[in-house]
Amino acid sequence: MTAPITIIIPTLNAVATIGPTLATAYVGVGQGLVHQVIFADGGSTDDIAQVAKETGATMITSAKGRGTQMAMGSQVASTPWMLFLHADTVLDANWPDAVRNHINADHGVGYFRLAFDDTGFAAKLIARWANLRSQLFGLPYGDQGLLVSRLDYAQAGGFDDIPLMEDVGLVRRLPRARALAATATTSFDRYRRDGWMRRGTRNLTTLALYYLGINPEKLAKRYS
Repeated sequence: MTAPITIIIPTLNAVATIGPTLATAYVGVGQGLVHQVIFADGGSTDDIAQVAKETGATMITSAKGRGTQMAMGSQVASTPWMLFLHADTVLDANWPDAVRNHINADHGVGYFRLAFDDTGFAAKLIARWANLRSQLFGLPYGDQGLLVSRLDYAQAGGFDDIPLMEDVGLVRRLPRARALAATATTSFDRYRRDGWMRRGTRNLTTLALYYLGINPEKLAKRYS
């Protein structure tokens, strides 16, 4: 019986961060849950192709942009379930059990609880807010991972070809997402670099403007 999940990772010069992500992804391969790992690359200039070759991952290329890259990856996937995972996100060691239980219980769309690779107050506060937002509104972000069946993904129209908020756009069209009993730990570097209050405020403002219908192209310029 073929393993039910394909993991799709959008990459762009991700060699420096993808190692721990891959390590936990291949735990699922070893447990017979993951059939294939796909790198959906947006034009890297590092050695990501060599990493794919050495680890047995499938690598495809597309135009730059997470939404575009993940949409291309989904076209290559052949399994009934897909797990979209950022290249700097590391899953709990028990994640295959959590995902298998979720699928067997027919709970539909799933996401991981968020944590950061930082033990400070700001990181814990932001993670707590993200998990509360996800629980209350069914609105996880891409760095929490997204587990979705091929059927639900197709009915929702897949990822939009937009430079920002591609994760929110898709989640809004999917059936309500539910938290998985495992954690996704992601990098806190953006908050360290920009200042956690400034970055957090920018994220909330960008989300609000997106809901008000502001063009994602304009939002991307503002965000960067």
